[in-house]
Amino acid sequence: MQTTIHPTAVVHPKASLGVGVQVGPYVIIEEDVRIGDGCVVDAAAQIKRFTSLGAENHVHSMACVGGEPQDLKFHGEETRLEIGERNRIREFSTIHRGTEGGGGVTRVGSDNLMMAYSHIAHDCIVGNNNVLANAATLAGHVVVGSEVVVGGLSAVHQFVNIGDFAFIGGKTGVAQDVPPYMLAVGERATLRGLNLIGLRRHGFSSEEIHALKSAYKLIWRSNQERNEVMQQAETELGHFPQVIKLLDFIRSSKRGTITPERI
Repeated sequence: MQTTIHPTAVVHPKASLGVGVQVGPYVIIEEDVRIGDGCVVDAAAQIKRFTSLGAENHVHSMACVGGEPQDLKFHGEETRLEIGERNRIREFSTIHRGTEGGGGVTRVGSDNLMMAYSHIAHDCIVGNNNVLANAATLAGHVVVGSEVVVGGLSAVHQFVNIGDFAFIGGKTGVAQDVPPYMLAVGERATLRGLNLIGLRRHGFSSEEIHALKSAYKLIWRSNQERNEVMQQAETELGHFPQVIKLLDFIRSSKRGTITPERI
């Protein structure tokens, strides 16, 4: 399949387009952009400077990819946005380049769905197979694992880390790290147990889910000291790699993790 560019599109001569790329009407593709094979860029979308997209991404109408970071310390430095393969970037979504102070690169993996009006800010690192629902917002330096769902109209604070298989409900404000496998809901996010539906959909066994439930109760429902219950969970459930992953995430958290709602 040949690359096709609509006559009203503006493609900079220093942009690089792969094989089979489709560029719709009124698209703007700036210099120093690399677009992989089979990508589709719909009408009036913009791909800004210093952006690279892997193969088979679909950028929908009016999305703006690779814009300058919304950071007052930014003064036009050459920073980048790197996007993997097979992502769907829906209408009016925005993804910004990195900043010098944040490492210089915003990275988005593969097979993600960014629904309409979602936003990924500067220096974020987003894994694979994630869903950002309509108007979900990631502030700068946020790290999102893989298989994560961020509900519509939710906002994630700068530097927050969201673990694999977590689910964040709609209209949730997330100010601390969300451990893997967990469900977070609320105007200020609190833990509401495991993301059971997500875990079952992804083929977790009943034994693995039971082990994670047991670890959850030990860590967040016990009156013992946190270090003691963490060690107890590792001793009793450490043969489950999912539990070790959960414990490692909690131990490495710099902002602290969200906790269950106090009753």
